[in-house]
Amino acid sequence: MEDDAVRGQMYRGRQLWGMCILKYLRRGGMPVKLAEKPNRLVNEKSPYLLQHAHNPVDWYPWGEEAFDRARAENRPVFLSIGYSTCHWCHVMARESFEDDEVAALLNKHFVSIKVDREERPDVDQVYMSACQALTGQGGWPLSVFLSPDKQPFFAGTYIPKRSRYGITGLMELLPRLAALWHEQPQEAVAVGKQLMAALAERGGVNSGGTLPRKALLDEAYHLLLHSFDERYGGFGGAPKFPVPHRLTFLLRYWKRTGDSKALQMVTATLKAMARGGIFDQLGYGFHRYSTDEQWLAPHFEKMLYDQALLAIAYLEAYQAGGEREFADMARAILEYMLRELRAPEGAFYSAEDADTAGEEGLFYLWTPAGIAAVLGEEQGGAVTEYFGVTGEGNFESGRSTLHRPHDPERFAAERELSLTELERLLSDAREKLRQARSEREHPFKDDKILTSWNGLAIAALARGGAVLGEPQYTEAAAKAAAFIKEKMIAPGGRLLRRYRDGEAALPAYLDDYAFLVWGLLELYGATFSVAHLRWALSLTEAMLGLFQSGGALRFAAADEGALPAFVDASDGALPSGNSVAALNLLQLGHLTGREELTERGEAIIASFGSDLQRSPAVYTAMLAALDLALGPAAELVIAGEARSDEVARMAGTVFRGFHPKLTLLFHPAGSDKKEIAAIAPFIAPMTARGKVTAYLCRDRRCLPPVDTAAALAKLLKEEKL
Repeated sequence: MEDDAVRGQMYRGRQLWGMCILKYLRRGGMPVKLAEKPNRLVNEKSPYLLQHAHNPVDWYPWGEEAFDRARAENRPVFLSIGYSTCHWCHVMARESFEDDEVAALLNKHFVSIKVDREERPDVDQVYMSACQALTGQGGWPLSVFLSPDKQPFFAGTYIPKRSRYGITGLMELLPRLAALWHEQPQEAVAVGKQLMAALAERGGVNSGGTLPRKALLDEAYHLLLHSFDERYGGFGGAPKFPVPHRLTFLLRYWKRTGDSKALQMVTATLKAMARGGIFDQLGYGFHRYSTDEQWLAPHFEKMLYDQALLAIAYLEAYQAGGEREFADMARAILEYMLRELRAPEGAFYSAEDADTAGEEGLFYLWTPAGIAAVLGEEQGGAVTEYFGVTGEGNFESGRSTLHRPHDPERFAAERELSLTELERLLSDAREKLRQARSEREHPFKDDKILTSWNGLAIAALARGGAVLGEPQYTEAAAKAAAFIKEKMIAPGGRLLRRYRDGEAALPAYLDDYAFLVWGLLELYGATFSVAHLRWALSLTEAMLGLFQSGGALRFAAADEGALPAFVDASDGALPSGNSVAALNLLQLGHLTGREELTERGEAIIASFGSDLQRSPAVYTAMLAALDLALGPAAELVIAGEARSDEVARMAGTVFRGFHPKLTLLFHPAGSDKKEIAAIAPFIAPMTARGKVTAYLCRDRRCLPPVDTAAALAKLLKEEKL
C-alpha cells in the first residue's frame, strides 16, 4: 500500500530501467562447458536447496560469501527464490537449472544464489515486493537480478530457457543483462537504490492513529459481498483461493450483526470446497488452490498452513450453525495432518508436492477403468459416477480429479439405496481406492519443521480437541508444542524458525512468535494448563522486544541483516504476523486483566488505520482483531475441581457455541489455583460454590454466577455472546 510519493518513485525506477532494457535486449552471448559436480547447496538442510545441490549452476545459499564474491569480481547476482513443492519451480529447474547451457551463462556472468522462501521469508518479502514494483506481478519461482550490494535492478517470475509465452528466455536474457551491467552499471545501481529506498519507506508505519470504527467492518463485508461467487462460492474468479481468514471474519461479522448473508457466504463456500476437487476426496486434506472457478481442478500441492487454517474455519462454522458436515470436514483435515504430515517426534512437516514423477497431480488422478480395476464393474460404476469421473476426464489426458457433483440423498434414491447404505458403499470404496493409490509413487514431502506453521497446526488441533471432544487432537497439539520448546529454542532463549535433520536454525520472525502464541492460547483453552498460558506470555514479551516498530511490529528484528525491515499487516494466504499478534494481545489482556496488553493490541490495529481504510478486504484477519477490540468482549471464569465431569460439561457448553469475543479461564480448587491467580489476579475471589461455578464478566462488571451448564448456556444466549 504505497503512498503517492512511493508510487512515483517506483514508476520512475521502472521508466529508467525500461529505457536500459530496450537498448540491450538484442544482444547475445556464448555458453561455456561445465564439469558436473555438487555445488555448495549440498551442505544445506532445506529440501528445496537440496533439490538443486547437483545442478550444474554454481549456486550459493543466501549469505555474505556470495555477495563478497560478487563485489570482488564485479558481477551481478542472480537470485532465485522458490520452495520445494512449487510446480513451476520444478519446471524452471528442469528446463534451465539442470541445463548445461543455462548454467554456463549463469556461471560465467553472475553469482547465483538459491533461497527457500519458507526458510527466509524476510528475503522473499523484500524481493517479491521489488518484483511487484518493477513488473506489476509476482509469484514463484521468483527471479531477481541484484547488484553486489543487494539492490534489485531486474525481476521476473518463471523464465523459460528460450523465449516463449511472450517471455524473453534465459538464453537471450542473461548475456544481455550481463552486458548492461558491465557497460552501464550506474543505471542499474540507480534503479536498485531508488527501488530499495521506496521499499524501505513502505516498510514504515505511522505509530499514531486511532482505533477504526465499526463502519470499517461494514465496508469490508460489503466488498466481500460484491466479489462473492453466488454460483460456486468463494470470492472472485479463477484461479480461486480458499483464504480462510475471510471466512472467519465473515463469521464474526454475522455474530456481531446477525446478517444471515454473511453466514450464508461462509457455509456455501465451505460446502463447495468440500465437494470440489480442491479437497482430496480419498486421502483428505486441501490442495493449495483451484485453477478454475468451480473448485474442480486444483494446483495439487498440500501445505500445512492451509490444513490448519481451513480446519479452524470448518470448526468455527460448525460452532456457528451446528451442521455435522463441517465437523466431519474438520475431522478429515485433522486426520490428514496426523496421518501424512506428523513427524515421529510430534511436530509437523511443511508440505506435500504437486508433482509426481515430473507430472502435476499424477498421484491423485483417476479414470473409469482405473476405478473399475480396483472396485469391480458394479461398485466401480456407482463410485465413478458419484465422484464425477468420466471417460473424457476433467483434468488432463483423459483423467479426472475426484469431486462430489451429486446431492447424496438424490443419488441414493435414484439407486434405491438408503443414505446409510450409500455412505457405507462410499466408505468401503474410499478405503479400497486409497489403498490402491498408496501403491503409486508418492509426491515429495517437504519434511522441514517451521515454528510458525506448527503454531497454526497446534491451534487447529487444540481447537478441534475442544470443539469435537476428541482428546487425541489435544494430545497431538501438546506434543507438537513440547517439541518446539525442547528442540527449537536457542541457548540464549531465542526462538528459532526451522528444524530439520537434527538441526534447529535461523532466528524466528514475527509470524513464528505470533502463530505459536495463537497455538498456545488455543491449547490453554483446551487443557487449562497454566504452563501454556505462561509460555504464551513469555513469548509475547520477547516478541514485543524484538519486533516493535512504533505502534506496529516489523517482520524481522532490526539487527538481522541489511534488508529493509518490513512492517506489514496485509493478510494473504496466511494472516499477517501483525494481525495475529494484535488478536493475541487483546486476548491476553482479557485473560490476565493487564490493560497494557490490551492497549498494545489496539495500538497495532490503530497503526494500520489508513491502510485498513483504503483496502479493508485485504486485512480481514486484522479486522477480526478489530471486532474483538470494539467489543463487547467478556471474560468467563470456570471454577471447580480440575478434570471433573462438571467442569468438562461447563467448558463443553462454551465450545459447542461460537463465542469469538469470549475469553475463558479456569480457576482450580486447592493449591493449583495459585498458579493462575499469579497470572490473572482478578480471578482470586471467583471460587466454586459447589462442584463448579461460572462467572461471566463484561464491561468491568460481573453477572451473578451460575452453577450448571444449562444455566451457563442460557446466560451466554441472553448476553448474545
